[in-house]
This record gives sequence, C-alpha cells and structure tokens, in this order.
Amino acid sequence: MSRKTFQHHMIREIHEQPKAIEATLAEERQQVVKVAEEIYNEKYEMVYITGSGTSYHAGLAGTFSLSLLTKLICSSIPASEFGVWLPSTIPRKALLIAISQSGESTDVLEAAKSALKRNMKIVAITNTPQSSLTKVADYTLLTHAGEELAVTATKTYTTQLTLLFMLTLELASLQRQGSEKIEELKKALTEAPRLVNKTLTSNENLMREFAYNFKHVNCFFLLGSGPNYATALEGALKLKEACNVFAEGFASREFLHGPIQLIDGQTPIIFILTKDEIEHFKGLIKTVVNFGAPLIPISEEKQAFSDFSVKAVEIPEGFPKIFSPILYIVPLQLFAYYSSIARNLNPDKPEKLRKVVK
Repeated sequence: MSRKTFQHHMIREIHEQPKAIEATLAEERQQVVKVAEEIYNEKYEMVYITGSGTSYHAGLAGTFSLSLLTKLICSSIPASEFGVWLPSTIPRKALLIAISQSGESTDVLEAAKSALKRNMKIVAITNTPQSSLTKVADYTLLTHAGEELAVTATKTYTTQLTLLFMLTLELASLQRQGSEKIEELKKALTEAPRLVNKTLTSNENLMREFAYNFKHVNCFFLLGSGPNYATALEGALKLKEACNVFAEGFASREFLHGPIQLIDGQTPIIFILTKDEIEHFKGLIKTVVNFGAPLIPISEEKQAFSDFSVKAVEIPEGFPKIFSPILYIVPLQLFAYYSSIARNLNPDKPEKLRKVVK
C-alpha cells in the first residue's frame, strides 16, 4: 500500500509489519546464526537483556523464550536501572543484549557502558546501523523495519521480537543438535508475516468498533501470562502513548493481589489468553465479569467466551505460544491507534514524548 492510503504514520507502520518481519527473517538470518555460534562457542553462563519502554517489553518476551528453550540463565533489567541492579558479582562469562530501535537511547547506552566496565560482551539489537549502540557493541543484529516515523513504536517492536526468537532458536539448535522440536519451531516462525497479516485484516474493524465504544473511558487494565505478560505491558504502553489514558498491564493472577479493588462497570479488562490458558484462568474471568467490568478477551478460542456474552478478538490458530507476542500485540496496536483517532488526538506525535529519549 502507498503512504497516501493512510491518515497517519502509526497505522501505516502497523500495516507494514508483515513485510518488516519477513525482511528481518530473510536478511538477518546469517548474522543471527553467526552471533548464536559466537555465544555458544564462548560458553556464556548468564545473559542480561536490557531496553527501555517498548524495547524492554521485547526483552521480557525474549527472556521467556531464551529461558524456556536454551540452557542460559537470563534476566531482564530496565535500561535506566541496569547499573543499579547489576549484581556486584556476576558470572565470569556474562553477556548483555541491549535493545534500542534508535541505538541512541541514553539509558541503553549507559547500561552498555556499565556492562563494558564489567568486561561483558554486548549484542546490540537496533533498527539503526552505525548508531552509537552499534559502535560499543561486539555484535549487532538489525531489525529490517525501515524508518519508523511515529513516536508510538509498532513495527520495530515486532521485528525486535522476531530477532530475539530467531536468536533463541539458533542457540537452542546448537545446544540440542538434531532436535526435531527446534526445527519445527524454526519453520513455524517463518509463518509470522502471514499470520500477522491475517490478524490485521480479521481484527481491524472490530478494534475500531471497540475504540469508539470506549472513547470516553480513561482507565484500562490488561492481563497476560507467560510471554504475553510482556504483551500486556506493551499494550498498556501504546494506550498511554497514543490515547493519553491510564492503562496498566499485569501478570494475570497478580491482578488479584490488590489492583482488582479498582475495577467497576466503567473499567474494561483486556484479557490476553492463549488457547492453553483459558481453562486455567476461567475463575479469574468470572470474577472480573461478576464485578461488572467490561471484558475484551484476545484469544485463539473465540467461542470459549460465548458464556460471557462478549465479543472476543480472535487470533489465528497454530502459532507456537512461545512466539505468540508477535500476534497478540497487533490488535492492541490497532485499538490504541483507533482510540487515539476517536479522541481527536495525533497518535504520531504525543505532545510530551520524543522518539529518542536522551
């Protein structure tokens, strides 16, 4: 589609995600293999992942995949806190994966400097070749998203996720030579562009409808578990940035430990549920519905919510849960965009935000 088709950069960039992911999968594969081999051969014991805002959320999802599929011990720390939280004693072989779409974020660069002082090697994940971050890094992985003009990041997020999942699979493949499971997951990840496109086309009208239905609502809670805890945080961030509303993401059952006190009939709950989680969280779903909160489920199993008389957002079936943040964030990006339009705001340039935080 041409740029003239779209009213704002944000919605254009949301629609560019299938091609951006496809380009990242194709054009960065050899470099990912090279970096994975270096990490494997150096026998790193610990991996820290850092970033700010959207990049930190990508890092959380990456921490989940690396912890689940590889033998590496992984930890995510927000970039602004990295120097404070980094233990005084770290393993001799420790690696930092530093994520920044611009490669110029002050907090991420400071985190990288803290890592260098500890003799840690650095992998940069960025959308900007020759940025400051790439110059301090030992290895660089590039998201092939193209220029992102909206302050509200979308396509750089899903391509960051793509790179982290690619790196996870290559490391897992080296550690488990000949594993059929890893080969199947590699094949499944190549389906991401098609499935993101399907998620876009099947949900755009519904997310526009939700946006206008809730245009007078100024508080949202988003719940997600496993890798989609990161999705809940990122979805809440998009609503804050684009719509100027209070939105908070929680690990699903953590919502019961205090925040549930705040819900009422005017407080929508956006519940992110992969297929295998629905039965486990049915009690929590019933609880929020009984308190009168409007429920927006996002799941592969649309029919599972028919008892609650709500419209569910349907995600295409068959994509592995470990990669699911790539798909589950898409309806939330659309919801944030159309909520901004419904409120007569400019989603490309929130007045208090800048694309690069220095």
